[in-house]
Amino acid sequence: MTLSPPEGRTGVVIVGSVTADVTTFSRRLPARGETILGDQFTLMLGGKGANQAVAAGRAGARTSFVGCVGDDLFHDLVVNGLTDAGVDLTHLRTVKGPTGVAHIRVDASAQNDIVMVPLANAELNTGQIDAALDALAATSSVLLTQLETPSALTAHITARGRELGFTVILDPAPAAPLPAEVWGNIDIVTPNETEASVLSGIEVTDAETAEQAGRWFLDHGVGAAVITLAAQGSCVVTADGATLVPPLPVEAIDTTAAGDAYAGYLGAALANGASLPDAVRLATAAGALTVTKQGASPSLPLRADVDAFLASRV
Repeated sequence: MTLSPPEGRTGVVIVGSVTADVTTFSRRLPARGETILGDQFTLMLGGKGANQAVAAGRAGARTSFVGCVGDDLFHDLVVNGLTDAGVDLTHLRTVKGPTGVAHIRVDASAQNDIVMVPLANAELNTGQIDAALDALAATSSVLLTQLETPSALTAHITARGRELGFTVILDPAPAAPLPAEVWGNIDIVTPNETEASVLSGIEVTDAETAEQAGRWFLDHGVGAAVITLAAQGSCVVTADGATLVPPLPVEAIDTTAAGDAYAGYLGAALANGASLPDAVRLATAAGALTVTKQGASPSLPLRADVDAFLASRV
């Protein structure tokens, strides 16, 4: 499956969330009501939308971000982090009040849990989205969005993307029920096994059940499903069949933002004209490198590092 971008439309547009990530690292996570001593603390740019924008930018794609940031002390953290990755912020709107915040806890096994408070992200609206997509449609071919923005907007974002000729990619995280008509406007959906299970009602544990869940998405109107299975790789399901793209094993330190690296690199590769299997392999490498470092946006790899990593695994 190749989704060739129209001539001159090689950019990626990300509509999504941005947060200040407050992360603690400890040997284990506390039990309910328990206080423990941690090992480390970080404050960094995050949010699924912003992370994916940074990943796409570091992948070498011309990347534009559409979202909202507060006018508080975290404003510059957000702006500087995105700018450093080469992301166009013409359509990042500053609103009164606090920037979104994510509280992340990471244990010694590299697993994490997250509480995300939307705050400024809740100010994203259809007018801002329409203005951005109309302005960017001439130069961008891929539209990537997630479910950390208000769920009522997902139908609007995907419908406008389809209308304007974008390849629409949905990273359905955090998983939430969507109106049936949304699926028909999505070219590629990229859930992990948990999200695929929640959305399809099929418990995904391996490649066989991932293919079954992928067929559920296709039956509901999605063009292709890319279901990530962590250490088992990725199951790519299209109308032509199912393919398992193998994993690239690494020693994990922190799994935060691995899915965002994957989504951002996938979008960047498709905007550059890659086939879906080739884009998935590049995304797999980006996700693998991400888990070898701590933090969200700082762990997102540069394209040169991803290419070198892939070359070392041939």
